[in-house]
Amino acid sequence: MVRPHGKVYMRPMLDRLFFPILGLVAALTVGLALVWPQGLGARSPAPFGHDPVLQTPEMQEAMRRQTEASQNRLNQARETMRELQSQRVPNGS
Repeated sequence: MVRPHGKVYMRPMLDRLFFPILGLVAALTVGLALVWPQGLGARSPAPFGHDPVLQTPEMQEAMRRQTEASQNRLNQARETMRELQSQRVPNGS
């Protein structure tokens, strides 16, 4: 069926209602962003922020220990490979 020519919208958009609601939603979004739980990065402004987990002394020490252990394992694996590569394989013929 063919729609007769004329108005596509049945009712006009109520700008007096839409834009204040849009402004309220924007203000609520900004307010939510101010109080939303913070991530692991830098500290947020005073009344809302907290010390990030990764910046506590305990976590810094744990990360340092993990890095050193990882480096030690990597160096040990490299040394083992060097020793294996330097060994001569006996000639079978």
